[in-house]
Parts: sequence; structure tokens; C-alpha cells
Amino acid sequence: MSRRAKIVLICGALIVLISTGIRQSFGVFLQPITLDFGIGRETFSLALALQNLMFGLPLVGILADRIGARWVAAGGGLLYAAGLVLVATDLLPFGLFTSLGLLVGLALSATTYVVVLGAVAQVVPPARRGMAFGILTATGSFGMFAIVPLAQSLLSNFGWQSALMILAGLAGMMIVLAMGFPASPAGHPSRPETDPVEADSLLQVLSQARQHSGFLLLTAGFFVCGFHVAFIATHLPAFLADNGLTPGVAATALALIGLFNIVGSYTFGLLGDRYRKKYLLSFLYFARAVVISLFLVMPISNTTALVFGGAIGFLWLATIPLTSGLVAQIFGIRYLSTLYGIVFLSHQIGSFLGVWLGGRAYDMTGSYNAIWLASIVLALIATLLHTPISDRPAVRVQPV
Repeated sequence: MSRRAKIVLICGALIVLISTGIRQSFGVFLQPITLDFGIGRETFSLALALQNLMFGLPLVGILADRIGARWVAAGGGLLYAAGLVLVATDLLPFGLFTSLGLLVGLALSATTYVVVLGAVAQVVPPARRGMAFGILTATGSFGMFAIVPLAQSLLSNFGWQSALMILAGLAGMMIVLAMGFPASPAGHPSRPETDPVEADSLLQVLSQARQHSGFLLLTAGFFVCGFHVAFIATHLPAFLADNGLTPGVAATALALIGLFNIVGSYTFGLLGDRYRKKYLLSFLYFARAVVISLFLVMPISNTTALVFGGAIGFLWLATIPLTSGLVAQIFGIRYLSTLYGIVFLSHQIGSFLGVWLGGRAYDMTGSYNAIWLASIVLALIATLLHTPISDRPAVRVQPV
């Protein structure tokens, strides 16, 4: 790997670490914010659901493919910091929809995998992409491991407003890190392609993807991943508190998700360079169904909560290097941010429903049981969806 590739990979990994680490800490703010505002969990959940929906808009991926990842990621860092400051200073509960929902959601779409994977794919050769994508995903998970306990400590010592202001300062560091990205997009005259030249227009590639059954199945399967991770990240702390466990145990469980996902993401990224990615994805979703089922049938305790965090963490975001790797394998890297952004939109629609329905179900029934059961059923469906995917490189459409 070239020196330039290493710089882009390090900057991308640090951006993903900060962005996803802060995002995964929002669950620990659920109870203090809802208590201070005197609102139900559904309102906070709906703000995070809106965030996930904005997070998944493919417009940012299209913009990165057109003007370059550097400026998109820098703008995202600015929006992220501004959104967190507004959450901390706005005294109206429905201001959460603008700050935590709209602004932070757009910032996440510009500072996480859709944009960062596209930037790294420009400078890393195809044979090393699985490993590089695995490193990025694992580093994002380390952000969860490091920043969630930090957020809990800041919350306990300074209150939630001051904690969010400190996290806003951390988010601002992404503006500087974005300067390590290529200034121009793939396919630009100043950026020779790593892959053979792909002359297709964006509209041709989008038309081809729309008719490709594998792309459609990947899109459907990623919906399930989003449902799982958003529901668990947002509602697991409250679920454990409802069962008599302390906030410290809940924060540790989330941290273990991040810690074990470092191993899982890197492992499956390496495996994706050697084995067929679609079968690895089927295994991941089936394993999630098993882990969630065991967690529900066993008594909730400190031990089972921490074991669940480690087990689900190993499977947490290992889908990302495999799913994005399949998109690059089938369609090439010229419009990777755009195409992966479309797949990721499905992920975020699942996230929207996972977060919102979790809060809705709790406010209606006082329990999360229905959403846990839905998570198991969806995991089994995703297991079956990935098996028939055609993962051969698509035949290039020749421009007229």
C-alpha cells in the first residue's frame, strides 16, 4: 500500500472513529434528556429516527462522486459540531428534530462509510480493499468502545448539556482530518482510476444497478442490518435499566459492542478478500438471530448483558466491508459512493423504523418484546436473501 493510501486510510479511520463513536453514544442521553424535557421516549426516538433517515440520503454520496470526498467530509464535520451545540442550547424538546435529527443526520452521511469508503477505494488496490474496508469499520467500532464510556463519564460529571458541548468540540476535529482526502473524485483527470477505466455515465450505471437482482437483494438485506443496530444502540441502555441494571453496565455493554466489533469487522473484511462475500453475509445474519434469541430466553443480569454486548458486537458492523465490497466488486469504484449510498439508504430506513418503533412499542406496551422478536424474524429473512446474489462483475454498458 502506497504512502498516499496510508494517509487517506488513517484520516478516514479517525473521521469514522469520531463520527460513529459520538453517534453510538446518543443512547446514554435518552433518559436524562427525556426526563429534563418531560417527554416520552417516542419523541427522542423519533428525532434519532429522523437522524437515521437523513443519514441514509444518497445525495451526499452523489455529491462526493462529483466534487470529491475532502470537501464533503469537511462540511459534515462542521454540521456535526453545530448540531450538537444546538442540542445543548435549545430548551424546546421539538428542537431535537432540527438539531439531533436534521443537522446531525446530514453530518453523519458526510463523515461515515458512504463518503469515506469511496475516498479510500480511490487509492487502495482492489486486492487490498476488503482489508482496508475492514480496518475502517473496525476503527469506527473502536470509536464506540472509546467514546460511549467517555460520554457517560461526561454526562455523570457535568450534565448532558456540557457533555454535548465537549463532544461538539471533538466533532470539529473532523474538519482538519478531511484535508487528508483526495481533493477530486475518482475518474477526474487528476485522479487516475485504480480499476480499469469505467466510461459509463452515472445514469447508465444506475439503470444497470436497478435491473441487477444482486443489487436489489443487497439493498433489501441491508435494511435488516440498520433495523438491528439502531434499535439496539438506542434502546439497549433503557432496556437494561428497565430490568434493574445500572447505567454503568449499560454503557459497558455498548462499549463491548464496539470493542468486539473491532475484531469482527477486521476479521470479516479479511475473509471477504478470500471467500464469497454473500455467504459470509448470510452467516452473519443467521448468527445475529441466534444471539438475540439466546439473550431473550436467558435471565437479564450483568453477565448476560455484557456477554450479549460482546457477541452482538462481533457481528455488529461486519456487514459493511462485505456489503460495500460486493458493490465495488460488481460495479467498480467510479460511482461507489453513489451506489453504496443507495444501498445505505435502505439501511437507514431500517434504522429509522428500529429506533422509532422501539420507542413507540415501549410507550404503548411498556415493553420492547415485540421489537426483539421482529429483529429475530428479520435476521432469518436476511439470511435467505443473500444466498442467491449474483456477485460476478457486471457487464460494462458501452456508451453510445
